[in-house]
Parts: sequence; C-alpha cells; structure tokens
Amino acid sequence: MTTPLDTTAAAGSADSSGERIQDVDVADEMQGSFLEYAYSVIYSRALPDARDGLKPVQRRILYQMTEMGLRPERGHVKSARVTGEVMGKLHPHGDSSIYDAMVRLTQSFIMRVPLIDGHGNFGSLDDGPAAARYTEARLAPAAMAMTADLDEDVVDFIPNYDNQLTQPEVLPAAFPNLLVNGASGIAVGMATNMAPHNLIEVVGAARHLLENPGASLDDLMSFVPGPDLPTGGTIIGLSGVRDAYETGRGSFKTRARVSIESITARKTGLVVTELPYMVGAEKVIEKIKDGVASKKLSGISDVTDLTDRRHGLRLVIGIKTGFNPEAVLEQLYRYTPLEDQFNINAVALVDGGPKTLGLRELLQVYLDHRISVITRRSRYRLARREERLHLVEGLLVAILDIDEVIQVIRASDDGEQARVKLMDVFELSQLQAEYILELRLRRLTRFSRIELEAERDQLRTEIAQLRELLGSPTRLRELVSNELDEVAERFGTPRRTLLTEARPSVAAAGTRKAGVILELADVPCRVLLSTTGRAIRVDLGDPSALSADRAEPARRRSRHDAIRSSLTTTSRTEIGAITNLGRIIRFSPVDLPVAPENSIQLGAGRSIEEYMALSNRKERVLALVSLDSEQPVAIGTRQGVVKRVAAGNWPNRPDFEVIALKPGDEVVGAAQGSDSDELVFITSLAQLLHFPASSVRPQGVAAGGVAGVSLGAKDAVVFFSSIDPADAVVATISTSSITLAGTDPGRAKVSAFTEFPGKGRATGGVRAHAFLKGEDSVSLAWVGPAPALAVGTDGSLRKLPEAGSKRDASGTQLDAVIGSIGTSL
Repeated sequence: MTTPLDTTAAAGSADSSGERIQDVDVADEMQGSFLEYAYSVIYSRALPDARDGLKPVQRRILYQMTEMGLRPERGHVKSARVTGEVMGKLHPHGDSSIYDAMVRLTQSFIMRVPLIDGHGNFGSLDDGPAAARYTEARLAPAAMAMTADLDEDVVDFIPNYDNQLTQPEVLPAAFPNLLVNGASGIAVGMATNMAPHNLIEVVGAARHLLENPGASLDDLMSFVPGPDLPTGGTIIGLSGVRDAYETGRGSFKTRARVSIESITARKTGLVVTELPYMVGAEKVIEKIKDGVASKKLSGISDVTDLTDRRHGLRLVIGIKTGFNPEAVLEQLYRYTPLEDQFNINAVALVDGGPKTLGLRELLQVYLDHRISVITRRSRYRLARREERLHLVEGLLVAILDIDEVIQVIRASDDGEQARVKLMDVFELSQLQAEYILELRLRRLTRFSRIELEAERDQLRTEIAQLRELLGSPTRLRELVSNELDEVAERFGTPRRTLLTEARPSVAAAGTRKAGVILELADVPCRVLLSTTGRAIRVDLGDPSALSADRAEPARRRSRHDAIRSSLTTTSRTEIGAITNLGRIIRFSPVDLPVAPENSIQLGAGRSIEEYMALSNRKERVLALVSLDSEQPVAIGTRQGVVKRVAAGNWPNRPDFEVIALKPGDEVVGAAQGSDSDELVFITSLAQLLHFPASSVRPQGVAAGGVAGVSLGAKDAVVFFSSIDPADAVVATISTSSITLAGTDPGRAKVSAFTEFPGKGRATGGVRAHAFLKGEDSVSLAWVGPAPALAVGTDGSLRKLPEAGSKRDASGTQLDAVIGSIGTSL
C-alpha cells in the first residue's frame, strides 16, 4: 500500500554517516521558489523601466557598447564580440537571448528610433537574422543621447552579477524612449505591450507638461493624437487609443495603406505599400492564398511581392475582371492581416515595482527622471569647476611670485617640508600646494599666466550659472525642455501613420449578413472607339435611356473625339474587337474608363491597343462588334476583298481569325449592319463604289471573302464600311504621294452620299474627288452620318468644309493636317 507524502515540517535527523537531513514543506518550498523566479522575471528580464524604457539586457547592451567605444563615427564590429562582452561582464544568460535583444534594437520596422546601427542581415518580419558571427554593429546616434553624461554621476551605478564591475541602474535617456520605441514583454502573471510614437509629438507633450504641470489628457493628446508606427499604415478608431492614454489599457485597429491602380490596361490591382505593425508580407500572402483556397476570398487573380530596397514594400494583389476593387479590399481587411488589432497594456517598472501607466503618468515619470539627471549633472559639474578654480587660483599665486616659490622649495629638505612651507608662506591649501609642487617649468611663461587668468574668469562665470541653475527649479525645467527640443530636432521625423475615425467593415466579425456583392453591376452602356484609338464606356443607367430620342440632347452637349465605332451593350457583356490583321478579340468593357454621357472630354478613355494588350505593334483595332447580335459583320480589305460574316456560332476562343487574308493584304474597315445597308469602298485613286449589302452572301469565319471593288495598278482601298445611306456624307482629302506624310494638309471635300450612284460588286465605281496639279491620291476618306468630325494629328478638333460639294469636285485647301475623320455621338 502506497503511503501519502507527508508535507508537514519535521525535525532534522542525522543518518549513520553523520550527514544532517532537513525535512521541508514541499508546498512552502515550491511557493518560495516560484516567487523568487517570478520576481526575477519581472524585475530583471521582462518589464522595461519607465524612466529609460529599457529592459535590463537592452540597457546592458547599450552601456557595454559605449564602454567598448562603438560610437557612430567608428567602424562596425562583429555582433558576436558585443554579445560576448555583455554576457561575460554584465548579463549572465545565454548569448542567443542577448543577440535577440540586440537585433530588436537595430530593426527599423520595430523601433521608431533604432538605437543600434546594424550592418548585415538583421532579419525582417518574415525571416530571422543571420548568426551573430556574420553581422556587425555599432551604436546609432540616438543611442549616444540615451547614454550621454554617464561619466558625470547622473545615475546610480550598481554591482554586476559577480560584484567585480558596476553598471548603471538606469540610463540618462535624453528622450522618452519608452513612448517613442514602445516595448513588449511577458512576465509571470503580467505582460506589457506598448506602441511606438512619434518623437517630435512626444517631446512636444513632455515640454507642455513641464510648463503646465496641471495639463489634462486632452491637452497632451493635442500633441500626441495617437501612436506612430514604424511601418506606417492607418489607425482606425481613436476611442481605444484614448482609453489606453487614460488608463494604460486599450486597443486600436491598424490597416495597411492600399491604393487601387491599373496594373495593365485591362487589369486593376490593389497595391499595398504599408502594412500594419508587426505584420510581414509573407504572412499576408499566405493568408490570401488560404482565403482563396477556402473560398472566403473572391475576385483575386494573383498576388505578387515586388518589394525591394529601392522602392520599399510593394505587394500587388490582382483583381479579376468584373470585380469591384473596393469590395475586394474590404473583404481582405476582414479575412487577412491587412487589418490587425493592437492591444496596449502599458506596464512598466516605477520605483522598483510594476505599474500600469497612462500617457500623463508615463511622461511625468520620465520628466522626473530627467530633472534628476540634469540636477545631478549640474551638481557634478559645479563640484568639478570649483575644484578646478581652487587649483587655478593657487597656480596664479605661485606664478605671480614664482621666484619666492622656487626659493622656498630649494630651501626645503624634502617634499613634505616644501609643501608645509608653501602652505604657511602663501596661505595655500594642501591641495594647492601639492599641485604647485607638481608644476612643470614650461607652465611658468607669461602666456600661461594669461591663459590661467582667462580660465579663472570663465570658471567663475560657469560656477555662478550652475549655482543659479541649481537654486531655481524653473531654470532646471527650462533646461530640460530645451534639451528635449534639441533631441527632437536631431532625431525627429515626420509622422508615418495616418489616424482616422473608425469606419465599418463590409460585415462585422461574428455577424450574419447577406453576402457582399463583389462583382460590378451589369449596367446598360455604350462603348465608344475614337478615331485616335481610345476607348471609353458611357453608363446609361436606366435601360430606357438607350433610346435615341432621350439620349440625343445629352449627345449634342458632349465634347469628344471623332467616333470610329460605337456599340450599345451592357458592362459585363462580352463583345468583339476587329483588328487590321483580320482577328476578332473577345473582351468585356467592364474595366474601361467610365464617363457621364453628357461630359465626355476630348481625348478621354484608354488606348484600345493597350487595353487589349496587343503584342504586335502593327496590329490596330478598327471596329467594335456585338457577338450576340443577329446582324452579319461586313469586312473590307486593302486589296478590295469584301466579306460578310454570318452572325452567331462564333468560335469559343479568346481571339480568332474572322477572314483568311491573302499575303500582303490587311483589313481597312469593318462594321455590323443589316441587309438594307450599303457597303462602301473608297480607293486611293479617288474611286468610290457602293452596292447593297444583301448582294454579298454571309460566310463562315474560315472563308476568304469575294471581290468587292476592282482596283487598277497602284490603287488600294483606303476606306470601307457598311452604312445606312440616309443622311450620309462622303469626306475625302487629296494630297501628293511624294510629299512627306503629315506635312501637306491637302484639299478636303464633303459631299452628300446621294451624289454617288451605286454600281455592281467587283466594278470600279465612280470618281469621288478631282485631283489638281501635283495631287495623285486620296490620303484619307470617310463615309457616315452627318456631320463629319475631323481630328488633327495632335488630337485636337479640325474644321472640314461644309457639305454640298459635287462628287467630282477638287475640294478646299486645308490650313492644318487632319489625322482622322469620324462621326459625332
């Protein structure tokens, strides 16, 4: 049978070997040991001191590096050497814990004002640092402000772990490091977590509190409105920040800084340039991939990390076509670390014990410490200057009567007798007499006397100033304030984190709401392709707005490019773009720039070639066609071939050939129309041929078409389209083929379409323009509904002659070159 352990105390007893065995209460022993461990963790490891904002290991690292002379203007040394010195002299713990603390002091993405200047791989939020034997370090300029004046008795020194050396109990800390750089640590039964702040703002609040000891929290928050995180980002919701400043406990949410940009002409992306504090890019990417795989996230096509040292963080999240970027971003905020929460628990050591502090208390503890530092420094400097003045006055006495001093010394039997005689004869102190005895002969010059008198006067002035400073608490506070201002000017940087009030997410966590509509609405629209190759979408809203009679007044008020092709559709419907290489490319206009119908500006929209991402620079988009329409598509080529493609049954491919072109041939025009339309060719030798569209039988996409117009030698088609003959006009511009393109404006003519008689297919047509001397070709032609709209080569509008010229007239001389002609809306 097992006997229970007796935990009660018992008297000690001796065994046969004479050893004494002491019985102890296990519960009391465990409690005592745990309390000792907890005390050690709280006071010696995990919690920062409220005065300098440093944990013991951090303080020992900075102090030891100062003792090693690792100043900013000197070279870096191996980190392993630093950790070894700290471990051997001050911090009897593992070198890995020392190196981890040292690494944190170098990381600019954690520290708002880094205290160590690291050289080498000191890690990132996603990856750890290289080993201590590979990296190098030295003190940063800000660390010199933390350790300044240590040799002037500004703080108490305490023994190290083996009582062989001493170390500062706290650093002088020329700026409020705890607020500026924050802190985090887990002790036994308590923890601390403090956010970094802007140095300039914190110093402003500290100086205000010095001048106004009764300042309220609102007064201080006018200087420090919220944390300023090293990685930037946006803080949303300031109520939690105020709670933390008031009670020492609170929380706030941080969001990444994201912009919606065009990655390519047809693709929109979310570009992340700043992440929440302590969130790495790899963590975000991993969460996005998990969210897409679990179908929590929709509308994301890819994620690319383009971060580099030159441009900084750049995380590009591709958005699928047809999805609303703003809605996708809100979804990312909800399910990924692009939105994160930071909990403030401002626990620090005050007078040797842990205490939860608000903003005012943190500033007050620091200011009390700084006033103590300045007071002790002033007393130390006063004592040193008084000692020096005492010696200088003794030297001046000796120099003024140096011959008698020498005689007294020569007449003395030994140094002790000489010292006593000097004290008696010249009324000197023992210290002065000893200093005179050690005087070198080179100090007996006339110049040395002048130097000593100047030094005496300077010392007397400084002593008076120091006594006045120590006697006036107001002057002490002014000096503290001025030194804080100097530090802020040296090390302060502009605010990085944007502060905003809270705004609701798409759906709050834990609530059950209808699913968020991520895809863009499928609204009625018109897609316009200008003669300059730019495409734009005009949303019409109500389907009844598609009627011409209601839209016409708005169209007349528009300013826009000449229109080459237009199509009424919906924003998510797939349409086709016909190119000069005989291809139809499928695309959706959902990502095209949108403009109100009555305010389309000249040159608006996006280059259609860029939007379609055409890889061949020689390929151009000529027309837009509906893939759902029952009307055939008419195509005309430079070599005079015509083809009507039967509607429907289009190949289910992103792009496909719509006509089999002969070698050297290309498409010059295309349009979608009914059998009642007229197919029109205009050639470079000024021949115009039109015939009914019904005379051309529709063919499949693989066919090569039939003869459309008969061409002579050196003749080629410059214009083709399918038009409604009602109110149509013909515009032609003649020029010389031997002149440099774009230099001769030429002669323009606008005639009514009814002036041109129809002919049969595959004939030569009729003359459309009479050439004058020196002219031999039509450089530009167009047929369509009046009025014709011309655009110059620079994209500006140009004026054409009034319609009414005879079909074979020679036209009117132009004053500027015209690059294209089209129709108005």
